[in-house]
Amino acid sequence: MDPAAEQRSRRRAGLGLAGILLSLLAVVGVVAALVIARNVTAPPNTPQHQAPPGASVDAGPATEPGWDVAAQRALALRPMLVLPAEAAQPRELTTQTAGPDIPLPAPAETVGRWIPGGFPRTPEGALAQLKAFNETGVQGGDPAIYARAYAEMSLPGAPVVERTGLHTLLTSFRKRVGIAAGETMPGLSVRYEATHGLIKGSTDEGRYVVVCTLGQLSFDYKGQTIALGVGDCQALRWTGTAWRISPGVQAALASNAWPGSLEAVKAGYRALGGGA
Repeated sequence: MDPAAEQRSRRRAGLGLAGILLSLLAVVGVVAALVIARNVTAPPNTPQHQAPPGASVDAGPATEPGWDVAAQRALALRPMLVLPAEAAQPRELTTQTAGPDIPLPAPAETVGRWIPGGFPRTPEGALAQLKAFNETGVQGGDPAIYARAYAEMSLPGAPVVERTGLHTLLTSFRKRVGIAAGETMPGLSVRYEATHGLIKGSTDEGRYVVVCTLGQLSFDYKGQTIALGVGDCQALRWTGTAWRISPGVQAALASNAWPGSLEAVKAGYRALGGGA
């Protein structure tokens, strides 16, 4: 056995529920630190999520007929509330709310589709599409699967998947516990259930919307389960028939909080309703 594989095997053999939790908290802390660093160091009117060296900052044309790119950038890059990593841990729920429940439409297209689709051209439809994408892509906790789902959901010129919060979290977690992308670990299952969300805003007569989900990222290992509250924000564009991750700058990273907690309310998350 090569040294790297042997080391991964030893780490997996000694991995318990406490180890998973510590690894998750460390990763969430890394993502939170990225939010803080990008908010502090990004100059005004420049992306907080930089493209790879040599790539266009907007990952697409600087201007495009019929779209208000400047307004899109301003909306997408507006920072979200930064919370400590501990806010993602299970905690007491609050009776306070950030507003009424957000009614989500049900998907019109499910048969023969990996990711449900067919959501209407409304902000709620965009949020329902992001919920369906995230729950499908995170299932199993493999960043390679999430990347495939992201590619299926993205338009040309969309931000690279490696800069997204969920891909960063899944990749970092697997690296810490010694599981390579595409590799399975007996006894470990991962799922994401989005129960809350927010509509950050829209431009271009509602054809460009930034929406965020908040849900429980659950890890079940040999019959024991732990969960953390994890958020995700994406900029979606209406293609005329469907919502897709938009070309241009990446939306500011989401606030991570336990769904239904006071911290989640402060971040603006509202409970999701409907059949999506």
